Amino acid sequence: MNEEWTMISDSPEDTAQLANKIARLVKQNDVITLSGDLGAGKTTFTKALAKALGVNRTVTSPTFTIMKEYEGYLPFYHMDAYRVEDELEDLGLDEYFEGGGVTVVEWPKMIEEQLPIDRLDIVIQYEGGEKRLFRFHAYGEYYVTLIKELFR
Repeated sequence: MNEEWTMISDSPEDTAQLANKIARLVKQNDVITLSGDLGAGKTTFTKALAKALGVNRTVTSPTFTIMKEYEGYLPFYHMDAYRVEDELEDLGLDEYFEGGGVTVVEWPKMIEEQLPIDRLDIVIQYEGGEKRLFRFHAYGEYYVTLIKELFR
């Protein structure tokens, strides 16, 4: 099942509120992908989500390391697949997707074949100034339920 919902963020504070709401809904082994142009707000959203999940360390983009792990209420895995050169390269991602934490993947198109079928895809689009359009695609009944709860 694939459904889509949209939401506008008018500021980084709105984006943090959205991340806080999602943090209250996610559980172990949830996978969230983030797509959007450079500067769209993927890392801003990720930092806010990590903070809402109890991560006390500074979250930075793992562009050159591909993966960073953080401890919070749940383990938090932040992946940036931008520099992955071979989509089929075995990166051991299942260890993270099934590692008991929440995984956020930036630039998911680079590793699409390795992503779980059930997941939440978020596309962030720059709309000018601080405004962003968030488009949510829920794959699997669990994520449809999660998004419906978010939009209640």
